[in-house]
Amino acid sequence: MHRTHTCGELRSTHIGEEVTLSGWVQRRRDFGAMTFIDLRDRYGITQLSFNEDQDKSLNSEARSLGREFVIKVIGYVIERSNKNLNIPTGEIEIQVTRFEVLNAALTPPFTIEEDTDGGEEIRLKYRYLDLRRTPIQDKLILRSKLNKAVRDYLNEADFIDVETPVLIKSTPEGARDFVVPSRMNEGQYYALPQSPQTFKQLLMVSGFDKYYQIVKCFRDEDFRADRQPEFTQIDCEMSFVERDDILSTFEGMIRSVFKQVKNIELGEIPRLTYEDAIRRFGSDKPDMRFGMELIDMDTVTKGNGFGVFDNADSVVAINVSGGNTYTRKQLDELTDWVKRPQIGAMGLIYCRINEDGSFKSSVDKFFSQEQLAQWSLVCESKPNDLILLLSGQKDKVRKQMNELRLFVGEKEGLRPKTKFKACWIIDFPLVEKDDESNRWHAMHHPFTSPIPSHRELMHTDPGNVKANAYDMAINGMEVGGGSIRIHDKALQKQMFDLLGFTEKEAQEQFGFLMNAFEYGAPPHGGIAFGLDRLTAILAGTDSIRDVIAFPKNNMGRDVMIDAPASLNKDQQKELGL
Repeated sequence: MHRTHTCGELRSTHIGEEVTLSGWVQRRRDFGAMTFIDLRDRYGITQLSFNEDQDKSLNSEARSLGREFVIKVIGYVIERSNKNLNIPTGEIEIQVTRFEVLNAALTPPFTIEEDTDGGEEIRLKYRYLDLRRTPIQDKLILRSKLNKAVRDYLNEADFIDVETPVLIKSTPEGARDFVVPSRMNEGQYYALPQSPQTFKQLLMVSGFDKYYQIVKCFRDEDFRADRQPEFTQIDCEMSFVERDDILSTFEGMIRSVFKQVKNIELGEIPRLTYEDAIRRFGSDKPDMRFGMELIDMDTVTKGNGFGVFDNADSVVAINVSGGNTYTRKQLDELTDWVKRPQIGAMGLIYCRINEDGSFKSSVDKFFSQEQLAQWSLVCESKPNDLILLLSGQKDKVRKQMNELRLFVGEKEGLRPKTKFKACWIIDFPLVEKDDESNRWHAMHHPFTSPIPSHRELMHTDPGNVKANAYDMAINGMEVGGGSIRIHDKALQKQMFDLLGFTEKEAQEQFGFLMNAFEYGAPPHGGIAFGLDRLTAILAGTDSIRDVIAFPKNNMGRDVMIDAPASLNKDQQKELGL
Protein backbone atom coordinates (compact mmCIF):
# COMPACT_ATOMS: atom_id res chain seq x y z
CA MET A 1 0.00 0.00 0.00
CA HIS A 2 1.08 3.60 -0.58
CA ARG A 3 0.34 4.72 2.98
CA THR A 4 -0.74 3.42 6.36
CA HIS A 5 -1.31 6.93 7.73
CA THR A 6 -1.72 10.47 6.45
CA CYS A 7 0.82 13.24 7.00
CA GLY A 8 -1.38 14.89 9.60
CA GLU A 9 -2.26 11.84 11.64
CA LEU A 10 0.76 10.64 13.63
CA ARG A 11 1.28 11.60 17.29
CA SER A 12 3.54 10.63 20.17
CA THR A 13 1.25 7.65 20.85
CA HIS A 14 2.53 6.14 17.57
CA ILE A 15 6.21 6.19 18.63
CA GLY A 16 7.89 2.87 17.80
CA GLU A 17 5.46 1.94 15.01
CA GLU A 18 6.61 1.25 11.47
CA VAL A 19 4.55 3.38 9.09
CA THR A 20 4.24 4.16 5.39
CA LEU A 21 3.56 7.72 4.24
CA SER A 22 3.12 9.23 0.79
CA GLY A 23 2.98 12.86 -0.23
CA TRP A 24 4.79 15.86 -1.68
CA VAL A 25 8.16 17.24 -0.60
CA GLN A 26 7.40 20.62 0.96
CA ARG A 27 11.04 21.51 1.70
CA ARG A 28 14.40 19.86 2.35
CA ARG A 29 17.02 20.90 4.92
CA ASP A 30 20.54 19.54 4.76
CA PHE A 31 22.76 19.44 7.87
CA GLY A 32 25.82 17.40 6.92
CA ALA A 33 25.21 13.99 8.41
CA MET A 34 21.47 14.67 8.73
CA THR A 35 18.80 15.53 6.17
CA PHE A 36 15.28 16.59 7.08
CA ILE A 37 12.31 16.68 4.71
CA ASP A 38 8.84 18.02 5.37
CA LEU A 39 6.35 15.69 3.69
CA ARG A 40 2.94 17.18 2.91
CA ASP A 41 -0.50 15.91 1.96
CA ARG A 42 -3.87 17.60 2.43
CA TYR A 43 -4.05 16.40 6.04
CA GLY A 44 -0.85 18.03 7.25
CA ILE A 45 2.95 17.88 7.36
CA THR A 46 5.25 15.24 8.89
CA GLN A 47 8.99 15.65 9.28
CA LEU A 48 11.19 12.89 7.83
CA SER A 49 14.74 12.34 9.05
CA PHE A 50 17.64 10.68 7.23
CA ASN A 51 20.72 9.89 9.33
CA GLU A 52 24.06 9.29 7.63
CA ASP A 53 25.28 7.26 10.58
CA GLN A 54 22.48 4.76 9.99
CA ASP A 55 22.49 4.72 6.19
CA LYS A 56 24.92 6.93 4.29
CA SER A 57 23.61 6.08 0.83
CA LEU A 58 19.99 6.69 1.88
CA ASN A 59 20.92 10.11 3.23
CA SER A 60 22.73 10.89 -0.02
CA GLU A 61 19.73 9.84 -2.08
CA ALA A 62 17.43 12.01 0.04
CA ARG A 63 19.46 15.08 -0.95
CA SER A 64 18.44 14.55 -4.58
CA LEU A 65 14.78 15.13 -3.74
CA GLY A 66 13.42 18.47 -4.95
CA ARG A 67 10.35 20.49 -4.00
CA GLU A 68 7.06 18.84 -4.96
CA PHE A 69 8.58 15.42 -5.69
CA VAL A 70 5.96 12.77 -4.92
CA ILE A 71 7.50 10.14 -2.67
CA LYS A 72 6.60 7.12 -0.59
CA VAL A 73 8.55 6.51 2.61
CA ILE A 74 8.73 3.67 5.11
CA GLY A 75 10.19 4.17 8.56
CA TYR A 76 9.69 4.29 12.30
CA VAL A 77 7.94 6.96 14.33
CA ILE A 78 10.44 8.47 16.79
CA GLU A 79 10.36 11.35 19.23
CA ARG A 80 11.43 14.62 17.65
CA SER A 81 14.34 16.32 19.44
CA ASN A 82 13.45 19.87 18.32
CA LYS A 83 9.70 19.76 18.77
CA ASN A 84 7.45 22.08 16.75
CA LEU A 85 4.28 22.65 18.78
CA ASN A 86 2.80 24.83 16.02
CA ILE A 87 1.78 21.76 14.03
CA PRO A 88 -0.18 18.69 15.27
CA THR A 89 2.62 16.27 14.25
CA GLY A 90 5.36 18.43 15.78
CA GLU A 91 6.31 16.03 18.59
CA ILE A 92 7.37 13.20 16.29
CA GLU A 93 9.28 12.51 13.09
CA ILE A 94 9.80 9.51 10.81
CA GLN A 95 13.22 7.88 10.83
CA VAL A 96 13.20 6.72 7.22
CA THR A 97 14.49 3.24 6.39
CA ARG A 98 13.65 3.30 2.68
CA PHE A 99 11.80 5.50 0.20
CA GLU A 100 10.59 5.51 -3.39
CA VAL A 101 10.16 8.39 -5.80
CA LEU A 102 6.66 7.99 -7.21
CA ASN A 103 7.06 10.99 -9.49
CA ALA A 104 9.72 13.66 -9.96
CA ALA A 105 8.65 17.29 -10.33
CA LEU A 106 9.82 20.45 -11.99
CA THR A 107 10.59 23.37 -9.71
CA PRO A 108 7.19 25.08 -9.24
CA PRO A 109 6.81 28.70 -10.47
CA PHE A 110 5.94 29.87 -6.94
CA THR A 111 6.44 28.53 -3.44
CA ILE A 112 3.69 26.17 -2.38
CA GLU A 113 3.42 27.36 1.19
CA GLU A 114 0.89 29.29 3.26
CA ASP A 115 2.55 32.60 2.42
CA THR A 116 3.36 32.15 -1.24
CA ASP A 117 5.41 34.50 -3.41
CA GLY A 118 3.10 34.01 -6.40
CA GLY A 119 0.73 36.71 -7.67
CA GLU A 120 -2.90 35.87 -8.42
CA GLU A 121 -2.53 35.62 -12.19
CA ILE A 122 0.32 33.08 -12.09
CA ARG A 123 -1.42 31.14 -9.32
CA LEU A 124 -4.57 30.94 -11.48
CA LYS A 125 -2.50 29.77 -14.45
CA TYR A 126 -1.06 26.97 -12.30
CA ARG A 127 -4.19 26.55 -10.20
CA TYR A 128 -3.54 22.81 -9.72
CA LEU A 129 -0.39 23.83 -7.83
CA ASP A 130 -2.09 26.63 -5.93
CA LEU A 131 -4.68 24.10 -4.76
CA ARG A 132 -1.93 22.24 -2.91
CA ARG A 133 -1.53 25.18 -0.53
CA THR A 134 -3.15 24.72 2.86
CA PRO A 135 -5.10 28.04 2.90
CA ILE A 136 -6.80 27.19 -0.41
CA GLN A 137 -7.49 23.59 0.62
CA ASP A 138 -8.95 24.79 3.92
CA LYS A 139 -11.37 27.06 2.06
CA LEU A 140 -12.55 24.25 -0.23
CA ILE A 141 -12.95 21.93 2.74
CA LEU A 142 -15.01 24.67 4.42
CA ARG A 143 -17.12 24.92 1.25
CA SER A 144 -17.72 21.17 1.33
CA LYS A 145 -18.81 21.34 4.97
CA LEU A 146 -21.15 24.24 4.19
CA ASN A 147 -22.63 22.30 1.29
CA LYS A 148 -23.26 19.31 3.55
CA ALA A 149 -24.77 21.46 6.33
CA VAL A 150 -27.22 23.00 3.85
CA ARG A 151 -28.24 19.59 2.49
CA ASP A 152 -28.62 18.14 5.98
CA TYR A 153 -30.94 20.98 7.07
CA LEU A 154 -33.09 20.97 3.93
CA ASN A 155 -33.32 17.18 3.71
CA GLU A 156 -34.39 17.07 7.37
CA ALA A 157 -37.08 19.66 6.55
CA ASP A 158 -38.50 17.40 3.77
CA PHE A 159 -37.14 19.40 0.84
CA ILE A 160 -36.62 17.41 -2.37
CA ASP A 161 -33.42 17.83 -4.39
CA VAL A 162 -34.44 18.18 -8.06
CA GLU A 163 -32.12 18.90 -11.00
CA THR A 164 -33.39 21.38 -13.61
CA PRO A 165 -32.15 21.82 -17.21
CA VAL A 166 -28.91 23.60 -18.07
CA LEU A 167 -29.79 24.19 -21.75
CA ILE A 168 -32.77 26.52 -21.71
CA LYS A 169 -34.29 29.47 -23.60
CA SER A 170 -32.82 32.96 -23.62
CA THR A 171 -34.91 35.78 -22.13
CA PRO A 172 -34.18 39.53 -22.16
CA GLU A 173 -34.83 40.09 -18.44
CA GLY A 174 -31.93 40.30 -15.98
CA ALA A 175 -28.26 40.04 -16.92
CA ARG A 176 -26.95 38.96 -20.31
CA ASP A 177 -27.21 35.25 -21.14
CA PHE A 178 -24.46 32.93 -22.24
CA VAL A 179 -25.78 31.35 -25.45
CA VAL A 180 -25.02 27.94 -26.94
CA PRO A 181 -25.56 27.23 -30.67
CA SER A 182 -27.61 24.17 -31.54
CA ARG A 183 -26.08 21.96 -34.25
CA MET A 184 -29.36 20.08 -34.79
CA ASN A 185 -31.37 23.31 -35.08
CA GLU A 186 -29.20 25.57 -37.18
CA GLY A 187 -29.54 29.27 -36.45
CA GLN A 188 -31.12 28.63 -33.06
CA TYR A 189 -29.54 28.87 -29.62
CA TYR A 190 -29.89 27.60 -26.11
CA ALA A 191 -29.06 29.81 -23.14
CA LEU A 192 -27.32 28.77 -19.94
CA PRO A 193 -29.58 29.51 -16.94
CA GLN A 194 -29.07 32.65 -14.89
CA SER A 195 -31.19 30.79 -12.31
CA PRO A 196 -33.69 27.92 -12.37
CA GLN A 197 -36.48 30.43 -11.63
CA THR A 198 -39.24 29.32 -14.02
CA PHE A 199 -38.48 25.62 -13.55
CA LYS A 200 -38.78 25.75 -9.78
CA GLN A 201 -42.09 27.58 -10.14
CA LEU A 202 -43.24 24.81 -12.49
CA LEU A 203 -42.21 22.27 -9.84
CA MET A 204 -44.59 24.04 -7.44
CA VAL A 205 -47.36 23.69 -10.03
CA SER A 206 -46.37 20.01 -10.21
CA GLY A 207 -46.97 19.51 -6.49
CA PHE A 208 -43.36 19.32 -5.26
CA ASP A 209 -44.07 21.71 -2.41
CA LYS A 210 -40.49 21.88 -1.07
CA TYR A 211 -37.72 21.98 -3.67
CA TYR A 212 -34.02 22.72 -3.44
CA GLN A 213 -30.99 22.41 -5.64
CA ILE A 214 -27.35 23.41 -5.25
CA VAL A 215 -26.95 24.51 -8.83
CA LYS A 216 -24.57 26.16 -11.26
CA CYS A 217 -25.83 29.43 -12.76
CA PHE A 218 -24.37 31.63 -15.48
CA ARG A 219 -24.42 35.38 -16.08
CA ASP A 220 -22.49 37.24 -18.75
CA GLU A 221 -21.87 40.39 -16.70
CA ASP A 222 -18.98 42.59 -15.67
CA PHE A 223 -16.70 41.12 -13.06
CA ARG A 224 -15.96 42.06 -9.47
CA ALA A 225 -14.41 40.26 -6.52
CA ASP A 226 -17.85 38.85 -5.59
CA ARG A 227 -18.88 37.87 -9.14
CA GLN A 228 -17.97 35.08 -11.55
CA PRO A 229 -19.49 34.18 -14.94
CA GLU A 230 -20.44 30.83 -13.45
CA PHE A 231 -21.42 30.61 -9.82
CA THR A 232 -23.25 28.27 -7.47
CA GLN A 233 -26.47 29.03 -5.64
CA ILE A 234 -28.60 27.27 -3.08
CA ASP A 235 -31.92 27.47 -4.90
CA CYS A 236 -35.14 26.84 -2.95
CA GLU A 237 -38.91 27.09 -3.40
CA MET A 238 -41.93 26.30 -1.21
CA SER A 239 -45.69 26.09 -1.78
CA PHE A 240 -48.57 27.25 0.44
CA VAL A 241 -46.37 29.79 2.22
CA GLU A 242 -46.30 33.48 3.00
CA ARG A 243 -43.26 35.70 3.49
CA ASP A 244 -42.79 34.94 7.18
CA ASP A 245 -42.78 31.19 6.49
CA ILE A 246 -39.89 31.65 4.06
CA LEU A 247 -37.93 33.94 6.37
CA SER A 248 -38.38 31.61 9.33
CA THR A 249 -37.33 28.51 7.37
CA PHE A 250 -34.19 29.99 5.85
CA GLU A 251 -33.17 31.98 8.88
CA GLY A 252 -33.13 28.57 10.54
CA MET A 253 -30.97 27.20 7.73
CA ILE A 254 -28.41 30.00 8.02
CA ARG A 255 -28.25 29.61 11.80
CA SER A 256 -27.77 25.85 11.41
CA VAL A 257 -25.00 26.34 8.81
CA PHE A 258 -23.07 28.79 11.00
CA LYS A 259 -23.40 26.48 14.00
CA GLN A 260 -22.37 23.31 12.17
CA VAL A 261 -19.58 24.78 10.07
CA LYS A 262 -18.03 27.36 12.45
CA ASN A 263 -19.73 26.65 15.81
CA ILE A 264 -21.04 30.24 15.78
CA GLU A 265 -24.36 31.42 17.20
CA LEU A 266 -25.50 34.04 14.72
CA GLY A 267 -27.55 36.10 17.18
CA GLU A 268 -30.57 38.26 16.37
CA ILE A 269 -31.36 38.75 12.67
CA PRO A 270 -33.30 42.03 12.45
CA ARG A 271 -35.72 42.88 9.64
CA LEU A 272 -35.30 46.29 8.02
CA THR A 273 -37.48 47.78 5.35
CA TYR A 274 -35.67 48.85 2.20
CA GLU A 275 -36.44 52.49 3.01
CA ASP A 276 -35.04 52.19 6.55
CA ALA A 277 -31.88 50.48 5.29
CA ILE A 278 -31.23 53.25 2.76
CA ARG A 279 -32.01 55.96 5.31
CA ARG A 280 -29.86 54.50 8.10
CA PHE A 281 -27.01 53.00 6.11
CA GLY A 282 -27.25 54.19 2.51
CA SER A 283 -27.30 50.57 1.36
CA ASP A 284 -29.76 47.71 0.90
CA LYS A 285 -27.07 45.32 2.17
CA PRO A 286 -25.88 47.13 5.32
CA ASP A 287 -22.95 45.99 7.43
CA MET A 288 -24.60 45.65 10.86
CA ARG A 289 -21.40 44.80 12.74
CA PHE A 290 -21.05 48.42 13.82
CA GLY A 291 -23.09 51.59 14.24
CA MET A 292 -21.94 54.87 12.69
CA GLU A 293 -25.35 55.25 11.04
CA LEU A 294 -26.11 58.00 8.53
CA ILE A 295 -27.52 61.22 9.99
CA ASP A 296 -29.65 63.76 8.10
CA MET A 297 -28.12 67.20 8.60
CA ASP A 298 -30.34 69.41 6.42
CA THR A 299 -31.99 71.25 9.31
CA VAL A 300 -28.70 72.36 10.90
CA THR A 301 -26.52 72.94 7.83
CA LYS A 302 -28.60 74.85 5.30
CA GLY A 303 -29.31 78.57 5.15
CA ASN A 304 -25.91 79.83 6.29
CA GLY A 305 -24.58 81.05 2.96
CA PHE A 306 -22.46 77.96 2.36
CA GLY A 307 -23.39 77.00 -1.20
CA VAL A 308 -22.05 73.43 -0.97
CA PHE A 309 -24.80 72.73 1.57
CA ASP A 310 -27.46 75.26 0.51
CA ASN A 311 -27.51 74.06 -3.11
CA ALA A 312 -27.47 70.38 -2.22
CA ASP A 313 -30.48 68.10 -2.28
CA SER A 314 -29.26 66.46 0.93
CA VAL A 315 -26.52 66.75 3.55
CA VAL A 316 -25.56 63.55 5.37
CA ALA A 317 -23.10 62.86 8.20
CA ILE A 318 -21.53 60.07 10.19
CA ASN A 319 -20.08 60.42 13.68
CA VAL A 320 -16.70 58.74 14.19
CA SER A 321 -16.27 57.95 17.86
CA GLY A 322 -12.81 59.08 19.01
CA GLY A 323 -12.09 60.36 15.50
CA ASN A 324 -10.62 63.65 16.72
CA THR A 325 -7.27 61.83 16.76
CA TYR A 326 -7.24 61.90 12.93
CA THR A 327 -4.46 64.18 11.69
CA ARG A 328 -4.97 66.77 8.99
CA LYS A 329 -3.05 64.48 6.63
CA GLN A 330 -5.45 61.61 7.37
CA LEU A 331 -8.45 63.87 6.76
CA ASP A 332 -6.95 64.99 3.45
CA GLU A 333 -6.52 61.32 2.51
CA LEU A 334 -10.19 60.68 3.33
CA THR A 335 -11.13 63.65 1.15
CA ASP A 336 -9.06 62.32 -1.74
CA TRP A 337 -10.62 58.88 -1.23
CA VAL A 338 -14.25 60.11 -1.53
CA LYS A 339 -13.33 62.20 -4.59
CA ARG A 340 -12.17 59.13 -6.51
CA PRO A 341 -14.34 58.32 -9.59
CA GLN A 342 -15.52 55.11 -7.91
CA ILE A 343 -17.13 57.19 -5.13
CA GLY A 344 -17.74 60.46 -6.97
CA ALA A 345 -18.11 62.94 -4.08
CA MET A 346 -17.17 66.59 -4.70
CA GLY A 347 -15.44 66.91 -1.33
CA LEU A 348 -15.60 66.16 2.39
CA ILE A 349 -16.47 68.47 5.30
CA TYR A 350 -15.36 67.68 8.85
CA CYS A 351 -15.97 68.95 12.35
CA ARG A 352 -13.81 68.03 15.34
CA ILE A 353 -15.30 67.93 18.84
CA ASN A 354 -12.42 68.89 21.10
CA GLU A 355 -11.89 67.54 24.59
CA ASP A 356 -12.94 70.89 26.12
CA GLY A 357 -16.21 70.88 24.19
CA SER A 358 -15.16 73.41 21.55
CA PHE A 359 -15.37 72.74 17.82
CA LYS A 360 -12.99 73.00 14.90
CA SER A 361 -14.38 72.48 11.40
CA SER A 362 -13.26 72.89 7.82
CA VAL A 363 -16.08 75.47 7.38
CA ASP A 364 -15.50 77.71 10.40
CA LYS A 365 -15.88 80.71 8.08
CA PHE A 366 -19.56 79.90 7.60
CA PHE A 367 -20.59 78.31 10.91
CA SER A 368 -20.27 79.66 14.46
CA GLN A 369 -19.45 77.62 17.55
CA GLU A 370 -23.14 77.69 18.47
CA GLN A 371 -24.13 76.34 15.06
CA LEU A 372 -21.48 73.62 15.19
CA ALA A 373 -22.85 72.71 18.62
CA GLN A 374 -26.15 71.99 16.85
CA TRP A 375 -24.30 69.62 14.52
CA SER A 376 -22.89 67.86 17.56
CA LEU A 377 -26.33 67.67 19.17
CA VAL A 378 -27.95 66.11 16.09
CA CYS A 379 -25.06 63.63 15.76
CA GLU A 380 -25.06 62.84 19.51
CA SER A 381 -21.31 63.47 19.47
CA LYS A 382 -19.02 63.32 22.49
CA PRO A 383 -15.73 65.09 23.17
CA ASN A 384 -12.95 63.76 20.89
CA ASP A 385 -15.44 62.59 18.24
CA LEU A 386 -15.28 63.56 14.57
CA ILE A 387 -18.21 64.43 12.29
CA LEU A 388 -17.80 63.77 8.55
CA LEU A 389 -20.28 65.29 6.09
CA LEU A 390 -21.09 64.83 2.41
CA SER A 391 -23.66 66.69 0.32
CA GLY A 392 -25.31 66.21 -3.05
CA GLN A 393 -28.26 64.52 -4.73
CA LYS A 394 -30.18 62.51 -2.13
CA ASP A 395 -29.83 58.95 -3.39
CA LYS A 396 -26.30 59.46 -4.67
CA VAL A 397 -24.94 61.08 -1.49
CA ARG A 398 -26.31 58.29 0.69
CA LYS A 399 -24.52 55.70 -1.43
CA GLN A 400 -21.33 57.74 -1.17
CA MET A 401 -21.67 58.01 2.59
CA ASN A 402 -22.25 54.26 2.82
CA GLU A 403 -18.89 53.71 1.10
CA LEU A 404 -17.20 56.19 3.45
CA ARG A 405 -18.84 54.54 6.47
CA LEU A 406 -17.48 51.14 5.41
CA PHE A 407 -14.03 52.57 4.69
CA VAL A 408 -13.80 54.33 8.05
CA GLY A 409 -15.25 51.29 9.81
CA GLU A 410 -12.46 49.18 8.29
CA LYS A 411 -9.79 51.67 9.39
CA GLU A 412 -11.26 51.73 12.90
CA GLY A 413 -11.22 47.92 13.18
CA LEU A 414 -15.01 47.71 13.37
CA ARG A 415 -15.36 45.07 10.65
CA PRO A 416 -13.45 42.03 11.93
CA LYS A 417 -13.74 38.96 9.70
CA THR A 418 -14.38 36.80 12.78
CA LYS A 419 -17.60 38.67 13.65
CA PHE A 420 -20.84 37.99 11.78
CA LYS A 421 -24.06 39.98 11.71
CA ALA A 422 -27.00 39.21 9.45
CA CYS A 423 -30.16 41.12 8.60
CA TRP A 424 -33.20 40.77 6.38
CA ILE A 425 -34.21 43.58 4.02
CA ILE A 426 -37.93 43.61 3.12
CA ASP A 427 -40.45 45.78 1.25
CA PHE A 428 -38.32 46.58 -1.78
CA PRO A 429 -39.86 48.64 -4.59
CA LEU A 430 -41.53 46.30 -7.07
CA VAL A 431 -40.33 48.23 -10.11
CA GLU A 432 -38.01 51.12 -10.96
CA LYS A 433 -38.19 53.58 -13.84
CA ASP A 434 -35.47 53.72 -16.46
CA ASP A 435 -35.40 57.36 -17.57
CA GLU A 436 -33.62 56.63 -20.85
CA SER A 437 -36.14 54.08 -22.12
CA ASN A 438 -39.04 55.52 -20.08
CA ARG A 439 -39.93 51.96 -19.06
CA TRP A 440 -40.48 50.21 -15.78
CA HIS A 441 -38.06 47.42 -14.87
CA ALA A 442 -38.53 44.74 -12.21
CA MET A 443 -36.28 45.28 -9.17
CA HIS A 444 -36.02 41.50 -8.67
CA HIS A 445 -37.64 39.69 -11.60
CA PRO A 446 -41.03 39.75 -13.37
CA PHE A 447 -42.41 36.88 -11.29
CA THR A 448 -42.22 38.78 -7.99
CA SER A 449 -45.58 39.50 -6.38
CA PRO A 450 -46.51 42.90 -4.95
CA ILE A 451 -47.47 42.94 -1.30
CA PRO A 452 -51.24 42.22 -1.28
CA SER A 453 -52.34 45.69 -0.12
CA HIS A 454 -50.42 47.35 -2.98
CA ARG A 455 -51.82 45.34 -5.85
CA GLU A 456 -54.26 48.06 -6.89
CA LEU A 457 -51.44 50.64 -7.04
CA MET A 458 -49.97 48.78 -10.01
CA HIS A 459 -52.58 50.58 -12.15
CA THR A 460 -52.25 54.05 -10.67
CA ASP A 461 -48.88 54.47 -8.93
CA PRO A 462 -46.47 51.63 -9.81
CA GLY A 463 -43.44 53.49 -8.46
CA ASN A 464 -44.78 53.21 -4.91
CA VAL A 465 -45.72 49.53 -5.08
CA LYS A 466 -43.76 47.42 -2.59
CA ALA A 467 -42.62 43.96 -3.61
CA ASN A 468 -43.29 40.91 -1.48
CA ALA A 469 -39.54 40.34 -1.65
CA TYR A 470 -36.68 39.91 0.78
CA ASP A 471 -32.88 39.79 0.81
CA MET A 472 -30.47 38.58 3.46
CA ALA A 473 -27.22 40.44 4.00
CA ILE A 474 -24.31 39.31 6.17
CA ASN A 475 -21.45 41.68 7.00
CA GLY A 476 -22.43 44.07 4.24
CA MET A 477 -22.71 41.47 1.50
CA GLU A 478 -25.95 40.23 -0.06
CA VAL A 479 -25.95 36.46 0.36
CA GLY A 480 -29.52 35.58 -0.58
CA GLY A 481 -32.72 36.94 -1.99
CA GLY A 482 -36.18 35.87 -3.06
CA SER A 483 -39.84 36.68 -3.08
CA ILE A 484 -43.38 35.45 -2.92
CA ARG A 485 -44.21 34.71 -6.55
CA ILE A 486 -47.14 35.66 -8.70
CA HIS A 487 -49.25 32.52 -8.97
CA ASP A 488 -52.28 33.58 -11.01
CA LYS A 489 -52.30 34.33 -14.71
CA ALA A 490 -54.18 37.64 -14.49
CA LEU A 491 -51.69 39.24 -12.11
CA GLN A 492 -48.76 37.88 -14.09
CA LYS A 493 -50.21 39.41 -17.27
CA GLN A 494 -50.65 42.72 -15.42
CA MET A 495 -46.98 42.61 -14.41
CA PHE A 496 -45.89 41.89 -17.98
CA ASP A 497 -48.04 44.80 -19.20
CA LEU A 498 -46.43 47.12 -16.65
CA LEU A 499 -42.96 46.05 -17.81
CA GLY A 500 -43.87 46.80 -21.43
CA PHE A 501 -44.16 43.25 -22.76
CA THR A 502 -46.56 42.88 -25.64
CA GLU A 503 -48.93 39.93 -25.38
CA LYS A 504 -46.96 38.25 -28.16
CA GLU A 505 -43.60 38.80 -26.40
CA ALA A 506 -44.96 37.49 -23.11
CA GLN A 507 -46.37 34.41 -24.82
CA GLU A 508 -43.18 33.71 -26.77
CA GLN A 509 -40.92 34.01 -23.74
CA PHE A 510 -43.03 32.82 -20.83
CA GLY A 511 -46.10 31.23 -22.38
CA PHE A 512 -45.24 27.84 -20.89
CA LEU A 513 -45.39 29.35 -17.38
CA MET A 514 -48.56 31.35 -18.03
CA ASN A 515 -50.23 28.23 -19.41
CA ALA A 516 -49.15 26.19 -16.38
CA PHE A 517 -50.83 28.71 -14.08
CA GLU A 518 -54.16 27.81 -15.69
CA TYR A 519 -53.90 24.30 -14.29
CA GLY A 520 -53.94 25.16 -10.62
CA ALA A 521 -50.79 26.93 -9.37
CA PRO A 522 -50.50 27.07 -5.57
CA PRO A 523 -49.33 30.18 -3.69
CA HIS A 524 -45.55 29.83 -3.58
CA GLY A 525 -42.33 31.63 -2.89
CA GLY A 526 -38.65 30.98 -2.60
CA ILE A 527 -35.14 32.20 -2.16
CA ALA A 528 -31.64 31.62 -3.50
CA PHE A 529 -28.40 31.95 -1.55
CA GLY A 530 -24.99 32.42 -3.15
CA LEU A 531 -22.91 29.44 -2.03
CA ASP A 532 -19.69 31.13 -3.17
CA ARG A 533 -20.44 34.31 -1.22
CA LEU A 534 -21.50 32.44 1.91
CA THR A 535 -18.29 30.41 1.81
CA ALA A 536 -16.18 33.54 1.29
CA ILE A 537 -17.78 35.22 4.32
CA LEU A 538 -17.24 32.19 6.53
CA ALA A 539 -13.66 31.84 5.24
CA GLY A 540 -12.90 35.51 5.93
CA THR A 541 -11.88 36.34 2.35
CA ASP A 542 -13.01 39.25 0.18
CA SER A 543 -12.93 37.39 -3.14
CA ILE A 544 -15.11 34.45 -4.13
CA ARG A 545 -12.28 33.32 -6.42
CA ASP A 546 -10.54 32.08 -3.27
CA VAL A 547 -13.34 29.58 -2.55
CA ILE A 548 -13.85 28.23 -6.09
CA ALA A 549 -11.61 25.38 -7.19
CA PHE A 550 -11.06 26.62 -10.74
CA PRO A 551 -12.22 30.25 -11.00
CA LYS A 552 -12.02 32.72 -13.87
CA ASN A 553 -9.82 35.80 -13.57
CA ASN A 554 -11.10 39.37 -13.38
CA MET A 555 -11.57 39.40 -17.18
CA GLY A 556 -13.69 36.26 -17.17
CA ARG A 557 -10.90 34.08 -18.57
CA ASP A 558 -9.70 30.70 -17.37
CA VAL A 559 -5.97 31.31 -17.80
CA MET A 560 -5.15 27.72 -16.85
CA ILE A 561 -6.94 26.11 -19.82
CA ASP A 562 -6.95 29.32 -21.92
CA ALA A 563 -10.70 29.70 -22.26
CA PRO A 564 -12.75 31.10 -23.89
CA ALA A 565 -11.12 30.13 -27.18
CA SER A 566 -12.04 30.35 -30.85
CA LEU A 567 -13.53 27.41 -32.78
CA ASN A 568 -11.87 25.94 -35.84
CA LYS A 569 -13.52 26.37 -39.24
CA ASP A 570 -14.99 22.86 -39.29
CA GLN A 571 -16.70 23.43 -35.92
CA GLN A 572 -18.03 26.80 -37.05
CA LYS A 573 -19.42 25.29 -40.24
CA GLU A 574 -21.05 22.43 -38.35
CA LEU A 575 -22.75 24.91 -36.02
CA GLY A 576 -23.80 27.24 -38.83
CA LEU A 577 -21.71 30.13 -37.49
